[in-house]
Amino acid sequence: MTDDKDVLRDVWFGRIPTCFTLYQDEITEREAEPYYLLLPRISYLTLVTDKVKKHFQKVMRQEEASEIWFEYEGTPLKWHYPIGLLFDLHASNTALPWSITVHFKNFPEKDLLHCHSKDVIEAHFMACIKEADALKHKSQVINEMQKKDHKQLWMGLQNGKY
Repeated sequence: MTDDKDVLRDVWFGRIPTCFTLYQDEITEREAEPYYLLLPRISYLTLVTDKVKKHFQKVMRQEEASEIWFEYEGTPLKWHYPIGLLFDLHASNTALPWSITVHFKNFPEKDLLHCHSKDVIEAHFMACIKEADALKHKSQVINEMQKKDHKQLWMGLQNGKY
């Protein structure tokens, strides 16, 4: 029988090959090359937005690039859902790599929450961890952790360190 640590490690290192393409109406200076990444299933899209934004801003005019957002086949992808959940909900029956469209204009106010900083992502992540711990362990695990342990947990997720 496998040890729990082996299962946790396998879950942690789960990746989804993804192809980011810029929405065709947003290309301004020249055609944008697709951007490929292996996305961690347990992470959030907002943790890779800096890489994606840097790649596509080469073909965008700075004044035309506002808040970045992602969609898959016409459905805006919620930043506060883990990548693995988004893939399972929307694309689990499609061929890989997962094709995600990148937008810099026309933010879908009715469908998505704004995410203005990584502090927002961290706060959301910690709230989810606390909620899960409350349901599973009556908040015993998270309450016994120190602030530095919370920070280490977040940094591990952010940097992909098990």
